[in-house]
Amino acid sequence: MPLTPQRLVLASASPRRLDLLRQIGLEPDAIEAAEVDETPRKDETPRLLATRLAVAKAERVAPTHAGSHVLGADTVVALGRRVLPKAESEAEVRECLELLSGRAHRVLTGLCVIGPDGRRAQRLVESRLHFKRLTPAEIASYVACGEGLGKAGGYGVQGRAGAFVIALQGSYSAIVGLPLYETANLLAGLGYRLP
Repeated sequence: MPLTPQRLVLASASPRRLDLLRQIGLEPDAIEAAEVDETPRKDETPRLLATRLAVAKAERVAPTHAGSHVLGADTVVALGRRVLPKAESEAEVRECLELLSGRAHRVLTGLCVIGPDGRRAQRLVESRLHFKRLTPAEIASYVACGEGLGKAGGYGVQGRAGAFVIALQGSYSAIVGLPLYETANLLAGLGYRLP
């Protein structure tokens, strides 16, 4: 008996999330960035924010892709209860790096999968990083390279900022943007056949 066709939709325009899915042999049938307001709510913890945004992205995209598995994700960088921005300017990248210099911080990635039958599964993956103390020259060089623009916390661990990491505890792929173990388990749990 032939297998029923299955569709996977990634509710994110992040090239890093797409690369990570491909790393485990998954090629989305569609990619649709979900437009959601990512502003933290009053008194919202970083953990709740990451989970809420992942769910909101999946829910926003699912209605236009009936019969598909829809995957939403969001990554939040937190220093204590403070959520660092997705850096949109060199000044924001510099400010984030100055805050993270010599300190430990958390990276929280929320995941939500909505199955073709409407069932939903979600997870939150928390990882911890400790950055070395950065010199003004290191910060200036990183800001100038442009790599931190558009990234939560103003850096990408998969690039030059990897040299800033003294210690990492948790999921490396979650820090990049998509925890692969949890993603595969959520999809499989909702009936998606993994390669």
